[in-house]
Amino acid sequence: MPTCLTFPHFRLSLLPAVLIMLCGCIVLAASHAPALAQGTNKGQYGDWQVRCDKPPGAMTDQCALIQNVTAEDKPNVGLSIIILKTADKKQRILRVLAPLGVLLPSGLGLRIDSTDVGRTAFVRCLPNGCIAEVVIEDKLLDQLKTGKNATFILFQTPEEGIGIPIALAGFADGFDKLP
Repeated sequence: MPTCLTFPHFRLSLLPAVLIMLCGCIVLAASHAPALAQGTNKGQYGDWQVRCDKPPGAMTDQCALIQNVTAEDKPNVGLSIIILKTADKKQRILRVLAPLGVLLPSGLGLRIDSTDVGRTAFVRCLPNGCIAEVVIEDKLLDQLKTGKNATFILFQTPEEGIGIPIALAGFADGFDKLP
């Protein structure tokens, strides 16, 4: 059982190293430039894509629902939003890859339509960005499936929050197609 920290509306899961390695290829596949995305595109659902790739040593493909977005007023600030089911199919993960240079202590906030969902910490930084990750509980999944828009909020300074909107159209259909 993974160790979990509870935040308002978010449950952050510190997944075992094996799971991180299995899913790591999806993080590397999700780039801020869609042309650089790897893996096989299994379907387009609104602004969301289901992409699959076989991690080294894995028996089956790992698939994720992915959307890449940039801030409307800051084209150099983008996010890759990655939704996946763990290899054992017991958990659903929301993973966000944010650019290097974000203010780590402020974490990443999420608002769906007019509801403030909460904030979570960044769990690690890699050469291509910093990762925030939460286990998707039923309530959050319902909000994502029925919502129209979500806004991820990150900070470059304590005073400067950047809201990056994403469309949720197609999310429910794309999520349901994940193996």
